[in-house]
Amino acid sequence: MSQTDAMKIPTPFWRSVEALNNFVYLVPEAATHYKAIGLKGSWMGYFASRSAPLGAASPELVIATFHGFAPHLVHRAIPDAWSFATPEAVLASRLELATGVLGKAVTAEQAAPLADALEKVVGGLDLAGKPLAAAHASLSLPPDDLERFWLLDAVVREYRGDCHIALLLAEGLNGVDANVLNVAAGRTFPNQQSLRGWSDEEWAAGKERLRERGWLDGAGQLTESGTAFRNELEDRTDQVCEAWMTDEAIAAAVDVTEDIRAAARALRTLFSPA
Repeated sequence: MSQTDAMKIPTPFWRSVEALNNFVYLVPEAATHYKAIGLKGSWMGYFASRSAPLGAASPELVIATFHGFAPHLVHRAIPDAWSFATPEAVLASRLELATGVLGKAVTAEQAAPLADALEKVVGGLDLAGKPLAAAHASLSLPPDDLERFWLLDAVVREYRGDCHIALLLAEGLNGVDANVLNVAAGRTFPNQQSLRGWSDEEWAAGKERLRERGWLDGAGQLTESGTAFRNELEDRTDQVCEAWMTDEAIAAAVDVTEDIRAAARALRTLFSPA
């Protein structure tokens, strides 16, 4: 556990890591990419590809580790996915999709030092209680620098995600409540309710629970205290992440922040060119 007080990882590091990982689940190609190995539908591709490092995960395990999805949505895809493709085949297909897109924005030469830096970061993470990060970290690193960079980035992204879920649980926020709060805060898609599979009744109940806590007003808008809490939640997530990193890992993250931010910006231009 880190003892560093003076050094703080800049917020752009975490945001860039997330952008460099999450695109693989959002690009238009994802909807059809996994058909080549037998998976059926975009949701099956998503749940199988993100959970594949866990092995042939049960729906209950996916629900637990992903946190924000309605259980019925997961059950529609898992465990059926594993009857169509092995986790190993899914992982190989995901890496092919990720680097095929990422390679349009980042060259292998640019990826090598980024991967080296993230390898130092990952080597200094305490993965206890962080299941998705630990599962990704258990995968063998490929020799290709672009593939290595993306996989290490995925470890760091899931590490922060695991820390964030731990805080949500500590605050008593279940999957639907966390999504309602994110939509109200403008931190996710306006149609997140349907994307995550929550019914109108479940969504309304989530809103009511947040109103009772004083975080939403009668119109479903964030209150001042709700805004303060949601902002604080991000800051506390970063603090928890750093608390379980070595000094060397924090230093490596700080040092690579600007370069990884530039890689994320280059990737974003593929989807929103100037």
